[in-house]
Amino acid sequence: MKQTVVISTYNQPTWLNKVLHGYLYQTFTDFEVLIADDGSDSRTNEVIENFRQVANFPLRHVWHADEGYRRQTILNVALQEAEHEYILMTDGDCIPRPDFLEVHARHAKRGNFLSGGYCKLPMDLSHHLSLDDIASGRAFDAGYLRQHGLKEFSPIFKLSLPPSLGPLMDTVTPTKATWNNCNASGWKDDLIAVNGFNEDMQYGGADRELGERLANYGVTGLQVRHQAIVLHLDHKRGYKTPETMKKNRAIRDHVIATRSVWCPNGIHKRPQP
Repeated sequence: MKQTVVISTYNQPTWLNKVLHGYLYQTFTDFEVLIADDGSDSRTNEVIENFRQVANFPLRHVWHADEGYRRQTILNVALQEAEHEYILMTDGDCIPRPDFLEVHARHAKRGNFLSGGYCKLPMDLSHHLSLDDIASGRAFDAGYLRQHGLKEFSPIFKLSLPPSLGPLMDTVTPTKATWNNCNASGWKDDLIAVNGFNEDMQYGGADRELGERLANYGVTGLQVRHQAIVLHLDHKRGYKTPETMKKNRAIRDHVIATRSVWCPNGIHKRPQP
């Protein structure tokens, strides 16, 4: 099974460079990377072009002009351009552990989508991590991260967990399996069947809403949050406002109440046939 990894980004070239280097060391190698760029300036393109010189996988850059927050729109473009049948979505601030793609490939099955986990890092540690830390594996060593400022229990626990216990923790965790764009995967035809991302939504729950429509369509979320791990680098969220959060919550409540599987303003900008 081949994978298309869709990485969303907007003007975070330093973080994106670290993330891309994480894909050089994946144990699963049958994949392409498609960068869904919501209008970044030339710095991001420079990072991508420089990285092409060392990339050991196909890399494409999908961009549209910066006209405000239009992340769902560029993600829909990326979905349509993905070459492979299985889609893994993540963000340009999430460094994948070397077994990240392998875990998603191992658990992928029809009728399901996968909900992975993340380890959020503080800003100082996000800056401290180097390309050498990523290449050597130190970036995923809980002891090393604690020495450099990681204090929160959850990321330390996930990174310290023996691989044999990951499936057990994912079975007993009370956390619901949801579609989170920092770490989720599913079949391209399922994502297109529900019309992709709702472009009426802005920041705050648009990925969850996609997962809720998938569930209404009959695609069940499976939890792999203790097995498929990314390091989430810190950043500001200036595009998060109470107004957009309220609007998005109302859309999600409607999807849940009506068991809708379709959003009119998605990949196919027309009503469901």
